[in-house]
Amino acid sequence: MFLRAVARPLMAKVKQTTGIVGLDVVPNAREVLIGLYSKTLNEIKAVPEDEGYRKAVESFTNHRLKVCQEEEDWEDIEKKLGCGQVEELIEEAQDELKLISLMNEWKPWGVPDDYECEVIENDAPVPKHVPLHRPPPLPTEFHKTLEAIQSGKDTPAVSPGESKA
Repeated sequence: MFLRAVARPLMAKVKQTTGIVGLDVVPNAREVLIGLYSKTLNEIKAVPEDEGYRKAVESFTNHRLKVCQEEEDWEDIEKKLGCGQVEELIEEAQDELKLISLMNEWKPWGVPDDYECEVIENDAPVPKHVPLHRPPPLPTEFHKTLEAIQSGKDTPAVSPGESKA
């Protein structure tokens, strides 16, 4: 038992490089991730329980923490999570912690009941202080393909790569 506990870390594969400029190898990435994910789960508790942001962060963080606790090897963690290298996951977890701090400062969920939001109807003139960002109309090929799908045809009106001008 003692030999296994001591020898396992010594026999583990050592990552030479991440292959990403500016992203150094973290030899104890698993332990770092477990610490970051635990801290994330602790800090997200400041966000109200019914908020979607909290639910999403808790969900993916719990999943990632579980994988890191179950797997010993960095390669297995990367493979099981499928979200990049462990070093990238570390950066992501650090960024999430910063975002949690900002979200707790901004409190986007705390909109007062008496807050009035200016509503602009589709055909109403847009006030000068509101930036106008309207997407261009969809191409006719899109509508033809959509109609073909909705009518149950097997082949779309316009095949991929084909363009009708």
